[in-house]
Amino acid sequence: MDILYFAWVRERIGTDREQLDPPEEVVDLLGLIAWLAKRSSGHMSALGDTACLRAAIDQKFVTLDASIAGAREVAIFPPVTGG
Repeated sequence: MDILYFAWVRERIGTDREQLDPPEEVVDLLGLIAWLAKRSSGHMSALGDTACLRAAIDQKFVTLDASIAGAREVAIFPPVTGG
């Protein structure tokens, strides 16, 4: 699975993407984010507060309780504002 990071999430983690295979027990975005947060202090800094995160699966915006079954790409980013 490709995991993409944007804006300050990318900056805190130190990379814009990772290719990872989450364990079978990780079935939704909240579980994926919790699993990712354990990878490093940068991951924890970026992903520790899910209220500050938004996500997309295969380029479609989803809620954080969405299933990741069959996902090829997950993007994680902060809320976006227009102007």
